[in-house]
Amino acid sequence: MPRHISRRDFLNGTQVAIGAAMLSPWAELLGATPNEFRLAADYYPPALTGLRGSHVGSFETMHARVSGTNWPASAPEEEYDLVVVGGGISGLSAAHFFRKQHPGARILILDNHDDFGGHAKRNEFNIKGDTRIGYGGTESIDTPSAYSEVARQLLVDIGIDTDKFYQAFDQELYASLGLSKGIVFDQATFGEQKLVVGYGKIPWEDFAAQTPLSEQAKKDLIRIQTEKRDYLPDLGMQEKLQRLRHVSYEAFLRDYAGVDSQLIEMYRKWGTSFWCVGIDEIPATAVQSYDGGMPGLDHTLVREGHRGDDPYIFHFPDGNASVARLLVRSLVPAAVPGTSMEDVVTSRVDYSQLDRDGQGTRIRLNSTVVYAANSDDQKSVNLTYVHKGVAHAVRAGQCIMACYNAAIPYLCPDLSPAQKAGLAYNVKTPLCYVKVLVPNWRAFAELKLDFVYYTKDFYKQVELDYPVSLGKYRRSQTPDDPMILHMCHTPFFPDIQGPEQWREGRRSLLTTPFTVFEHHVRDQLDQALSGAGFDAERDIRAITVNRWPHGYAYSPDLTWEPQYGSESQKPWVIGRQRFGRISIANSDSGAKADTNTAISEAWRAVQEIGRA
Repeated sequence: MPRHISRRDFLNGTQVAIGAAMLSPWAELLGATPNEFRLAADYYPPALTGLRGSHVGSFETMHARVSGTNWPASAPEEEYDLVVVGGGISGLSAAHFFRKQHPGARILILDNHDDFGGHAKRNEFNIKGDTRIGYGGTESIDTPSAYSEVARQLLVDIGIDTDKFYQAFDQELYASLGLSKGIVFDQATFGEQKLVVGYGKIPWEDFAAQTPLSEQAKKDLIRIQTEKRDYLPDLGMQEKLQRLRHVSYEAFLRDYAGVDSQLIEMYRKWGTSFWCVGIDEIPATAVQSYDGGMPGLDHTLVREGHRGDDPYIFHFPDGNASVARLLVRSLVPAAVPGTSMEDVVTSRVDYSQLDRDGQGTRIRLNSTVVYAANSDDQKSVNLTYVHKGVAHAVRAGQCIMACYNAAIPYLCPDLSPAQKAGLAYNVKTPLCYVKVLVPNWRAFAELKLDFVYYTKDFYKQVELDYPVSLGKYRRSQTPDDPMILHMCHTPFFPDIQGPEQWREGRRSLLTTPFTVFEHHVRDQLDQALSGAGFDAERDIRAITVNRWPHGYAYSPDLTWEPQYGSESQKPWVIGRQRFGRISIANSDSGAKADTNTAISEAWRAVQEIGRA
């Protein structure tokens, strides 16, 4: 049996997190801890490895609440002008907007995780004294030109100049080394497990010839990648969109393009890291606007582009965790030293500054809200939250729910049945972003790979990190330098369709131990890279599994979604209505999993307060 990765860093890191969350009696005696919620000076979640994301300790209290556990009401211990439930980008943005409108306001942000940022989490690794930084969730400022005016202005307000990414992101590095996508074909489907390199780079005839596809499937691959054909020549653009909106990509390949079934199986899981479903539930119209190498529609539908004219380069080394850090800097300056978007990358957050007595905004981690209700006189909101197993009460002049939509009906039982149903409609999609530290990426360079797609395996892909240098942080300069590999796992159930597959996926993720994630990391990297001398036993130095059972916000652009007569009929619009002094802000409320939506919905929620 191969040995497992050493748990030294993982276990010690977990002990640090637990120890930091428990007040030291000596610190209390010496007066070093002014309140029970303040974190220790050495508290630093980004450096933890092992199972992260929705980590142990972040979900159990809420699951108990859903199962019917109640906590007795008590008199408020604190009062604030605004309490924000959820410290992700939407919650932090809501606090930012509210404080701009009310500079003297007292704000409390409560989050159930041991770090702020929501899905925008940062992973740090140390190798031979060098810190490597990766993204544990939200990865980029996707299409900033399409951001709402308020979202674009927020980026400016916190110090982000998106034009700087044109220099920071080396768009030519991997191409200059001749790297491209590869596919690992699985034996069960194709009769042979084989890595084929050069997808989209070498002539399609050469690529197809190397695959284990049948002769007919090879011909169809070449045809669909090279043929300039409109499969609906007698229809206008709107007629095409209307017809193909409810035609799955699988049905399009089979019934319109007429490709061999093996080719359909090759593309079966191609979009799972984006939609978290197979091609039998992805509309052909959605594929047309997705920049992901799924062929056949370029000459049937005029491509408007998923990202417009923006290249996909607006990426901090830790993804949008730096956006969260910059928001925290604007709210609690002492917690995030520095003054620029460059220095935030290498600044070490001082978590002990997040929740200090007397400051205008406080961010309280490891705190799960279990109840929120408007007061009898409708002049405040009473909240109960659980911190270290102890229930606490707080009163707020206003409350913004920036947590998951699905949790809100349990936190606010007084909501109407219609609003509860609207909130419950948005089932979030589960997925894992797994980061693997290796001492070099010579095997990728030798094999001419920067991305590997697996046709039928636990992880859908592995890819090299985005080549970004910002401020003092420098990207991996050569194949001999350390690299953080990105792998993505989405639970896949070909026999389940619709949102129920995501509920089952959530159960799957929460019951899958770290050892299973680790086993598949080792196995799949060896599958793709052993031919160039890679040895998972020798070359893997650390693994961080960012587990998100409640991952992407609900996507309403899949085949089963009905057409609504108006905006007001959409379930998520019904669900996000203001309820007394409680407003709702999150990406769920806009039914779109991106930072623009998270910020824009935060702005809407704050404006509702102003209009009340």
